[in-house]
Amino acid sequence: MERLRKLLPLVALFLLAACGGPQKDPGIPGSGNTDGTAGNPDKTDEPQPSVAALRERLTSAGFEVFDYVDEQTGDTILMQQYFMAFLKSGPIRSQNQTEADSLQRLHLAHLGRMYELGYADISGPFGDDGEIRGITIYNVPTLEMADSLANLDPSVKAGRLVIEIHPWWAAKGFPLR
Repeated sequence: MERLRKLLPLVALFLLAACGGPQKDPGIPGSGNTDGTAGNPDKTDEPQPSVAALRERLTSAGFEVFDYVDEQTGDTILMQQYFMAFLKSGPIRSQNQTEADSLQRLHLAHLGRMYELGYADISGPFGDDGEIRGITIYNVPTLEMADSLANLDPSVKAGRLVIEIHPWWAAKGFPLR
């Protein structure tokens, strides 16, 4: 528990940077839009892409999507498949404190890179001391790509963490609240 308390400032800083960081094109990960306006109607006067245009961009990039009509509003809701990676305790957790701290810094740097490159939309640890340590939601077209990116994590390579990935669907354009 003491170790978790020491890491919370680092995690909070990472999450603050991740949640308040640059926005990208709402349709294509890694689009490079860093002006904070894409996909945020409160910060731009530019019209948002139509559902049809967004669907076309996503499907042409290899993403799985479907849509439905919301019965209450009549709006067409576009759903996209993401990949939720559960980071679980790995078989090799015998590192000394210095090694564990170094792996944690490398782990956070990896997650920050995934966010900056547009491959991951959100990451964070769980608040208990259970087997599942945290999650990352990958915004990539395939399970194979999400698995490959998740397994590049230095903590996974060292055996401190293992990855379990599941396809997950979410509506495009709905903010986390």
